[in-house]
Amino acid sequence: MTMLSVVIPALNEEDGIQEIMDRVLSIRDDLKDVGVEELELIVVDDGSTDRTPQLVAAYEDVRLIQHPHNRGYGAALKTGFAAAQGEWISFLDADGTYPPEYFPKLCQVAREEDADIVIGSRMSGAESEMPRTRRLGNLIFANLVSLISAQRITDSASGMRVFKKSILEQLYPLPDGLNLTPVMSTRALHENMKMVETSIPYSERLGRSKLSVTKDGVRFAHSIIWTALNYNPARILGMIGLAFIAAAALIALGILVLRLQGVTSLSPFSAFFFFAGVVLGVTGVSLMTLGVSFNYFVALFHGKPVQRGAFTRFIARYKIDEHLGWFGLASVILAVVLAGISLLLGTQGWPVSRLWFYYVISASMALIGVQLMVAYVQMQVLEALRQRNDLVIEDIRRGEEFFKSGKAIPVTPKEHAA
Repeated sequence: MTMLSVVIPALNEEDGIQEIMDRVLSIRDDLKDVGVEELELIVVDDGSTDRTPQLVAAYEDVRLIQHPHNRGYGAALKTGFAAAQGEWISFLDADGTYPPEYFPKLCQVAREEDADIVIGSRMSGAESEMPRTRRLGNLIFANLVSLISAQRITDSASGMRVFKKSILEQLYPLPDGLNLTPVMSTRALHENMKMVETSIPYSERLGRSKLSVTKDGVRFAHSIIWTALNYNPARILGMIGLAFIAAAALIALGILVLRLQGVTSLSPFSAFFFFAGVVLGVTGVSLMTLGVSFNYFVALFHGKPVQRGAFTRFIARYKIDEHLGWFGLASVILAVVLAGISLLLGTQGWPVSRLWFYYVISASMALIGVQLMVAYVQMQVLEALRQRNDLVIEDIRRGEEFFKSGKAIPVTPKEHAA
């Protein structure tokens, strides 16, 4: 580790930009103590209309890059990343909320832990002046990232971090807005990068924050979920599907108890829950199979198997995806049998008020069975496409090995004609 590039995005920060630049430049000696010999400070002015660019330009040892108009927090950071010359890149806000004095600590952790990314966590015990509303939001985002990536993280949206420049290609594409940080965290975890957190203090900025709790909060959650869907759709859709199926199972159990007690008619509420159970059950199975199928699409796109969480490991362990066709066929057969028996009972005098229950169950089983069989065919086709390139390479390799072994007898065109 020889050079650290610090990127500061700035938009109308004339009141505090000089102080934060002075604080960053003052850590040179501390950085040398942890093996960082050079410091590069880059300020990206994102279309400021105040004196921010003039104040930055007055510093000879600070690189100023200007956007002609406002492009967004993430866009400013990405401009700084592209201009950075250091092997390691870091960033923090221009408003003084993050302590640049902790960059040496982050660099030291990166070296000792051999980490790809080190995040300064505002949520792991250090003194923090973050408002309760934003603290709650960051807690929700961190738990959301942890849930969908199966790895624990305390501050997915921290705006102070150090990372290797070499991993940028894997992290991209990143958004242009304030949601760059949670997307970076989500993508890094799914790319199997080593991400380490270390506690930092946090000071709330003076004046009005550029962050909208509601608007940006929704954007953060949306970005996290969609980024995770690009890597492991089965985990998210599978969890939702399992929740729906569990709810449907509880409803079915309640109705079954009523039937065993001789209750054949349903009250308005019972009827509502019955049809809700049917919808939840069919939808749950559809979401689960859709998620598993999407995993095959993702594997085909990336050219490698999807990173496996608990849900996908469970599917792989018991080879459930390989048996979906049989499950679907069995479900359709049972549906036909149940419908046939119901029809036969109807011809024997059973009233429709008793038979409708079995017809609805039969229809649900048929829909689920068809969905399972379609998903099975889709998965087999996608897996064959994913493996095609590997099989081509393997066939070529075997042919070359056989020829080099001397067992193959080369024949000239003349000999072949004879």
